[in-house]
Amino acid sequence: MQIHWAKINKIIQEAPEIRTYFLECPKDFDWEEGSFTHLGLEGFNDEDNPSRNLVRHMSISTLPQENTIGITTRIKEQCSEYKSILRNLEVGDQVAIFRTFCNVPLKRENKNIYLLSSGVGLATFRPLILDYLERAEGINHMYSLNIESSKNFLFSDVFESASEKHFTSQFVDNRKEYYEKVKNHALDKDGLFYIVGSDRFLEENIAVLLKQGIEPTQIMLDKREQEVSNFLSK
Repeated sequence: MQIHWAKINKIIQEAPEIRTYFLECPKDFDWEEGSFTHLGLEGFNDEDNPSRNLVRHMSISTLPQENTIGITTRIKEQCSEYKSILRNLEVGDQVAIFRTFCNVPLKRENKNIYLLSSGVGLATFRPLILDYLERAEGINHMYSLNIESSKNFLFSDVFESASEKHFTSQFVDNRKEYYEKVKNHALDKDGLFYIVGSDRFLEENIAVLLKQGIEPTQIMLDKREQEVSNFLSK
């Protein structure tokens, strides 16, 4: 397993509890839209068996052409040991990145794509949208729907509707409105539905989509293959 140690070049407070850490791009490190990586903190591999308490699976919120690795995450006042250490890191400190995969690449099948997310789940979808806006080939229209009860909606410069580019973005702050819009999207029986959020959020969205007649093969989750099968078979 190759481990890259990357320096933190910049930290942005996106919202009261949400930060983006911008890391330098190590040599030979590459990724694609929709990728996640494992982010290890100092000391995670000091022993023969890496400490899981110092490692988290994090989505990469940037594209390679932005020349920085963006990690966007929520850090609450009361948080885990991992998040507490992360909160205290500063520009110039280093973190480890390794085992990078992509579970939700853009499918260019001449269909509409619906991105359904909760809160900071937008971090996973930001690079998909940027990639689509740069090259719309094979995608009819892209829709983004995000629910965030705090109303601190992220990446408003990217998640902005652009009719000329066939991109529609919507934010809501309550579950009733959110699921009404999901049902409306599900009227498109040929669409592709990408979902990012907590396990409960995934389960609720999958239940709504399946009830509306959407097939499991039309649903994409930011999970490994076996986990996807487990969610879609419930």
